[in-house]
Amino acid sequence: MGKNLTSRSEDYSKWYNELVVKADLAESSGVRGCMVIKPYGFAIWEKMQAQLDKMFKETGHENAYFPLFIPKSYLSKEASHVEGFAKECAVVTHYRLKNAEDGSGIIVDEDAKLEEELIVRPTSETIIWDTYRKWIQSYRDLPLLINQWANVVRWEMRTRLFLRTAEFLWQEGHTAHATKEEALEEAEQMMHVYADFAENYMGMPVIKGTKTESERFAGAEETYCIEALMQDGKALQAGTSHFLGQNFAKAFDVKFATKEGKQEYVWATSWGVSTRLMGALVMTHSDDNGLVLPPKLAPIQVVIVPIYKGLEQLDTISEKVEPLVKELRSKGISVKFDKRDTHKPGFKFNEYELKGVPIRLAVGQRDLENGTYEVARRDTLQKESVKAEDIVEKISALLNEIQENIYKKALDYREAHITEVDSYDEFKKVIAEKGGFVSAHWDGTAETEDKIKEETKATIRCIPFYGEKETGSCMVTGKPSVQRVLFAKAY
Repeated sequence: MGKNLTSRSEDYSKWYNELVVKADLAESSGVRGCMVIKPYGFAIWEKMQAQLDKMFKETGHENAYFPLFIPKSYLSKEASHVEGFAKECAVVTHYRLKNAEDGSGIIVDEDAKLEEELIVRPTSETIIWDTYRKWIQSYRDLPLLINQWANVVRWEMRTRLFLRTAEFLWQEGHTAHATKEEALEEAEQMMHVYADFAENYMGMPVIKGTKTESERFAGAEETYCIEALMQDGKALQAGTSHFLGQNFAKAFDVKFATKEGKQEYVWATSWGVSTRLMGALVMTHSDDNGLVLPPKLAPIQVVIVPIYKGLEQLDTISEKVEPLVKELRSKGISVKFDKRDTHKPGFKFNEYELKGVPIRLAVGQRDLENGTYEVARRDTLQKESVKAEDIVEKISALLNEIQENIYKKALDYREAHITEVDSYDEFKKVIAEKGGFVSAHWDGTAETEDKIKEETKATIRCIPFYGEKETGSCMVTGKPSVQRVLFAKAY
């Protein structure tokens, strides 16, 4: 199976698009801007979903489901929110079709116009806060910690599989609290949950921080984020968590009776990650040979490929391999024994390399005689011969080693691509030639932020949470700056 992938150095964007399709993750659909997530891609998403869902439940959240359709009037209730999403909304105006009288096909029945148009959800704050008004009466109903797994629609004109599609899958948490402090704590906690998942499961290092006012979520008072760096030097926003203040509570009149019997508005948060994480996973670790998947999220962690001549040899190999498969599975390791006789071993090696399977075992007649397996690891492409009696222990250790190694490799790349600059000329040079994160002083104004974006296409990715808060002068205006912020070109 020839991979024929464009190399990353030749055309990173083309490499990414080809890899997503050739590795069987997803493909474009008959609906412009929408994708079909294929079984292998969906299996990775399911692993992500399962782990995140576990982490949400461990922090006290419950799952629910809210309608796909949102009355247009709901969006009008929170001005900055509707302004933020107005250009991306798909609108349902009619509820019936009919056959055209001239026999030309199906047309919209003009007599079936909705009294009020419905928006296909771009995000669920409005429909959820309308519901919370009925659920929250007193302090005893708080905190309300709800998450939903759903699809959303944002009518994107320029799309790319996983990274930006008109419809995508995600989770969105929406919580209500009695105090501002509780809500802020929740928003920050979820940012840490996302960072934990990104680093310890995806093997993707991230920088935690807050967004500038102009980059905040529409309707939020504060947006916390995790930012990752892809191999082409562009940043990717991997997750966000928002402190919404009392904006939505006031818009939808969500009040609660305090212990003292006073009526007060609740405090809100929302937070989400999406199938965009699939794109991040591909771009953080993969190489010119195909996907490189972290073992914790790989649908197949170990593949065993038999090398044989004739069915008799295959039966002998199978007899040896099947107890191993059973033992590995009993330890929670996902294994595939590929006995297909329709493809040669070389084809299978290529296929599993392309699909990023972390460990490949090959076993032939000579291996049986020697009591060994040939073990190949996907991250480094190194091979070694391992004794059959040591193989289970070796695989367990190797899975942990690969997980750590790909994280370290991504971290080393990111650290080498954080550049401190003090002048605007130096900033422009680094953005244009090196890429990555640029750490620079900024005067805190939207005017300066807009100027930088317009002239360099770089945006402030985050105001970092950690690191020394070193004062200085804005690289553009020379005005005082309280700390360095991180700029980058971004997806």
